Amino acid sequence: MSDIQSLKPSSVWKHFHAITQVPRPSGHMDAIRAFLLDFGKGLGLETYADSVGNVIIRKPATPGMECRKGIILQAHMDMVPQKNNDVVHDFERDPISTYIDGDWVRAKGTTLGADNGMGMAAIMAVLEDDTLRHGPIEALITMDEETGMDGAFGLKAGELKGEILLNLDSEDEGQLFIGCAGGVDVNVSGSYKEGNADLGKETVVTLSLRGLRGGHSGMEIDKGRANANKMMVRFLRDEASVIGARIVRMEGGNMRNAIPREAFAVVSIPNEDVRLLFDAASKYEKVLKAEFGATEDALSFTAAVTEMPKTSQKFHLDLPFNGSIDIEIGKGLPVMKKKDQRAVLDALYACHDGVLRYIPTIPGTVETSSNMSIVKIEDGRFEAQFLVRSSSESMKTYLANTIEACFELVDATVEMSGAYSGWQPDVDSPILKSMKEVYKSLFGQEPAVEVVHAGLECGIIGAAMPGLDMISFGPTLRSPHSPDERVYVPSVEKFYKFLVASLENAPLK
Repeated sequence: MSDIQSLKPSSVWKHFHAITQVPRPSGHMDAIRAFLLDFGKGLGLETYADSVGNVIIRKPATPGMECRKGIILQAHMDMVPQKNNDVVHDFERDPISTYIDGDWVRAKGTTLGADNGMGMAAIMAVLEDDTLRHGPIEALITMDEETGMDGAFGLKAGELKGEILLNLDSEDEGQLFIGCAGGVDVNVSGSYKEGNADLGKETVVTLSLRGLRGGHSGMEIDKGRANANKMMVRFLRDEASVIGARIVRMEGGNMRNAIPREAFAVVSIPNEDVRLLFDAASKYEKVLKAEFGATEDALSFTAAVTEMPKTSQKFHLDLPFNGSIDIEIGKGLPVMKKKDQRAVLDALYACHDGVLRYIPTIPGTVETSSNMSIVKIEDGRFEAQFLVRSSSESMKTYLANTIEACFELVDATVEMSGAYSGWQPDVDSPILKSMKEVYKSLFGQEPAVEVVHAGLECGIIGAAMPGLDMISFGPTLRSPHSPDERVYVPSVEKFYKFLVASLENAPLK
C-alpha cells in the first residue's frame, strides 16, 4: 500500500494513487482511457468515450435534488512527462513513484501528474460516493490537454447536458478562477548550409545546461526562472561563436507548455581555442548563477571534450540528448556555416521570452507572455516552437507576429496553430455567487476571485456550449510540468470538502 493512500480524504487519495499507476503521457491515452471507462462502467453508470476519445460518465441526481442545475465536473487525463536527467523512467510504461515529504506529496525525480490527476481523483470520489447529495452530474475527462487541448477542441455541441461547468484544473486552493488567457503555438522551421570541420585541426565539445527548475509556462512564467533555450542561444551567440565555435547540433526543451529545464549543444572549435571556450563556459555559469541565483539553485553549465577516434574512418557519436551522429572521419564533421549560424542565432536571440505585459487594470496579473519551449538544430534544419499566451486577443496577435518577424528575416517558415480564445470573466455568475457563499460558510473567509494566465479548457468548452456557467478551482500545486511538481496535502481535504458542499448547494434550475 502506497503511503499516500493513508492521507485524508482517503477517497481522493486512493484514486490518485491508482491513477499514478497508469502511464498517461500526452499522446498516449489508451491505458488511462480504458481505466476510466472500466471505472465508470463498474459503478453501473452511463459511461462512454466520445468521437475524439474524451471519457464521459453520467450520474443521476440524488433523490430530492433533481431541481438543481446539472453540473459538469471536468478534468484532463494526460500528464506532462518530465524527469531529471539522472532518472531512468519510461513514461509510456512505468508507473509514477510517489512519496510524502512533510506536508507535500512528490514524485521521485519525475513529474507527479497531480496536474490533473488530482482533479480526476476528486471526480472519481464523487462518482463513487452514494452518500453525497447533488443534482445531475456529468464527468468530462478530456484527452491531450497538455499538447494542444485536443479533447476540448473535439467536443461536439450538444454532447453534454449540464448548465454549469466546474473545471478542477487550477492550482491554488482558496482561489476561484473566472477567466483565463488564450494562446497560440508559433512553429518555426528553416534550413541552413553546412560545411565540414577538419577533425585533425578541431575539437568536438558538448555544452550542457542542466538543473533549471522549469515549470508551467502559464502559471510560473512570472517567477523569474531561466529558460534553458534562451540561455544556451545567448552563450552560443555571445561567446562560442565569437571564439570560433561552429554548431553541430543543439536541442532544448520537449513540451510546448513547459519552461525548458535543459539544453545541449555540440560544437566544433579549433584546437588552439578549446581553452578559451572552456574559460568562457566557466565564466558564463557564474554569470547565470548571479542573475538567477534567487530562482535557480541547482543550475549547471558545463563544457566537455568528446574524444574522437584516431584511426577508424567511421565513428558513432552519441549525444547527451535524443539522437546520434554517424561521422566519416575523412569527410569531416558537418557544422553550420558561419553566416547561417549567426543569422539563426540572431533570430532566436531577438525573440521575446517570458512576460511581456501585465493586465493594466489588474496589477500583478500577467496579460501577455511567450515561452521558447523547444529548439532543435541538426542536419541542415532548425526548428523552434513558442507558446504565446494573452488574455488580450490583440496582444496575443502582436506578440506572435513579433516572433514571426524575427524569423522572416532568415527566410524561415512560420506557422500559427492551435489558437484558442481566452475565457472572459462573468462577475455576476450564479455559480460564482453560490460557491463564494459556500466557501465562507465552510472556512470563515471569502475565497479569492482571479483571472489565470494559464490556458484552461473552459474557454474552448464554453465556445462549444454557449451560456455555460463556469468556475475553475483545485488544491494547491507547485511547479507543475517539472520534476519538482508537488501537491500540498492539507489543501486536498479543503478542496474536496468545498467541492462536495458546492454540489449540494448548486443553483436551482
